[in-house]
Amino acid sequence: MEEKTIFEIIHNMDTFTNKLIIQWNKSFNEDLGVSHVLVLSHLKQNGKSRPSDIAKVLGLTPPTLSYLSDKLVGKNLAVRVVDESDRRNSYLDITDDGSEVLGRASMEGQKLRRALFEKLTAQDREKLAEIFEKLNR
Repeated sequence: MEEKTIFEIIHNMDTFTNKLIIQWNKSFNEDLGVSHVLVLSHLKQNGKSRPSDIAKVLGLTPPTLSYLSDKLVGKNLAVRVVDESDRRNSYLDITDDGSEVLGRASMEGQKLRRALFEKLTAQDREKLAEIFEKLNR
């Protein structure tokens, strides 16, 4: 079997990723992207967090996180909390509405994952997850 060029690999990965994002946007009709859901998930798991810390963990730039935060706050899915002991510090925290939307996003994500990966065996899916983890280290 002929080895694929890096360009073919990138193209195949981009094509799959784009397909996945399109399917996600069709199935989860909340006017929220994957990055919004990742921010909500971080807040749910870690509690209130400084925006700079969230950006670092998720590999986002501070301006990108600011944009995402504005939308989440505007939709009442997150709130900004000022540190009373040092008013220069602010945090982002998830609201009850944000938790509910995150729960629905998780359910839709599970359905989408099952539909897209159904042609793979359980062993193939496990191996694929391992490969992505290795490549992202």
